[in-house]
Amino acid sequence: MLKDRLLKLLPKPETLRENRALKPVAHMLQRKELWQINRRSVASAVFVGLFSAFIPVPSQMLLAAVISIFVRSNLPISVALVWITNPVTMAPMFYFSYQLGAWLLGTEATSLEGDFTFIWLFENLGAISGPLLLGSVLCGWMLGTVGYITARLIWRSKVMEKWRRRRKARAAQKDKARKP
Repeated sequence: MLKDRLLKLLPKPETLRENRALKPVAHMLQRKELWQINRRSVASAVFVGLFSAFIPVPSQMLLAAVISIFVRSNLPISVALVWITNPVTMAPMFYFSYQLGAWLLGTEATSLEGDFTFIWLFENLGAISGPLLLGSVLCGWMLGTVGYITARLIWRSKVMEKWRRRRKARAAQKDKARKP
């Protein structure tokens, strides 16, 4: 079912441990809980991945991996969910986060007059960093929480569906055994 599909999609721990780029941290990848597919591990990985996706740092995948190792959630799922931040989604996500942070802090949002360049960014970094960081952490926390709850509910519904099917199959077998 869901667990089998996830196992097919995710990379094998052995292939990642043998990767030359990951040799320095291969000993950390030995932990079995980083590769387990269960309700707690997957749900917490969803939280970590979605939270890390909203943090405005250049190495979000590394951040997700470190948090995932610390909280012992599924590492590949945590890192893969960071990919919701991409060149298409990054600007709207961080703009919304900045606007939310500015609103919460009661400051006026800096207008994006003229061209948005790296020079403009570095000149205005002090003014936008506080609201952006606050908004990003809050958006990441909220989306991560919604993702965590959703993952737990989906997992539970799949398990309940499996139990119902099993119960029906047993009832059908009992009925078949009763009838001559």
